[in-house]
Amino acid sequence: MWNYEKKLQFPVKIKNSDPRMAKLIIAQLGGSDGELGAALRYLNQRYAMPYDSVKGVLTDIGTEELAHIEMISAILYQLTRDMSIEEIKNGGFDAYFVEHTTGIYPASPTGVPFTAAYLQSKGDTITDLTEDMAAEQKARTTYDNILRFADDPDVREPIKFLREREIVHFQRFGEPKRKPSNRYT
Repeated sequence: MWNYEKKLQFPVKIKNSDPRMAKLIIAQLGGSDGELGAALRYLNQRYAMPYDSVKGVLTDIGTEELAHIEMISAILYQLTRDMSIEEIKNGGFDAYFVEHTTGIYPASPTGVPFTAAYLQSKGDTITDLTEDMAAEQKARTTYDNILRFADDPDVREPIKFLREREIVHFQRFGEPKRKPSNRYT
């Protein structure tokens, strides 16, 4: 079905623990505008999509979002793998640690677990594409906000890569709406 290349889309090589950043970045795993929600949204919307070309876009972007989940999870693991109890306490990671240790668990930065309530699938081409474009912009904004707090270049570079992919996805979802001559073929 897929050819899985066993490497991340963009390298993640973080040297220093930072529970404070992990607590923020987890928004892009299990938060309302995160990668898990995007992957599930797009991969589910494609079943009701009557147009093969748009179904293809949903499949392409949905599977890429799965690769983004891998990147975010790698970032989270690398930020938390060698933390001392002192770092956990001082970084505000103690509540997460008590429930999950350093396991990767999809939740928001405030500890709200991922929920299917974050997903939207209406079965209407224009409605779903408009929702998807908005979702990509919300994810881009979240990455912008993360970058405001990230000082470590090892963290910033993969986050900047992911932010740029949100822009590309936004553009791809807009293509069928902008090209009426070959719309929905």
